[in-house]
Amino acid sequence: MASKSSLILLACGSFNPITNMHLRLFELAKDTMNATGRYDVTVGYISPVHDSYKKEGLISSEHRLRMCRLAIETSNWIRCSDWECRRDGWSRTVEVLRYIKSISTQNSLVQNHPDEDVHVKLLCGADLLESFATPDLWSTDDLKEIVEKFGLVCINRHGSDPRKFIYSSDLLWRYENNIHIVTEWIPNEISSTCVRRALRRQQSIKYLIPDPVADYIYTHSLYSTAN
Repeated sequence: MASKSSLILLACGSFNPITNMHLRLFELAKDTMNATGRYDVTVGYISPVHDSYKKEGLISSEHRLRMCRLAIETSNWIRCSDWECRRDGWSRTVEVLRYIKSISTQNSLVQNHPDEDVHVKLLCGADLLESFATPDLWSTDDLKEIVEKFGLVCINRHGSDPRKFIYSSDLLWRYENNIHIVTEWIPNEISSTCVRRALRRQQSIKYLIPDPVADYIYTHSLYSTAN
């Protein structure tokens, strides 16, 4: 039997704030990729975006980074990378993938695998996959490197059809074998937007995000209208 390749999953995003759904994406992807028999998912990385991304309502990366670290305290395989948000400015997704690949064999969880047998794939939702078609949003060279040299693990949510989108794109179709679709059989529509809305309206967010993250938000008065 051929040995399994070590697989590292990377999720980039605002994490504003991180939710239970973000964490579930990692578990769904790990189960699916391990079940292929080709991979051994060893590490997952969360990489909060730099403050200069300037998305409306984006709070300081110091807070977002701390909340991510609190959220994964009980995980034995998910890590939080501060490389992206500590840089001087915004980084392209492919740059973060390259960085994670460059440090991959330094992680104790993958040290038993040779460098050429360690893969890094971008973990994302179907909405990010579909954003590849948005004019001027992504560099064609970046997209080609992402799908050819790294690959995607895409979570398919209710109402989306990533396979149809892949079929409609010549670039994605060419590298479809490096795009793994994960079906989410247990619907979970928790989003950071919904959490922020509930906080502005002084509604409960319990069971939407990890308790330590909720405690941090309340302690620092984040996402409130006054703030």
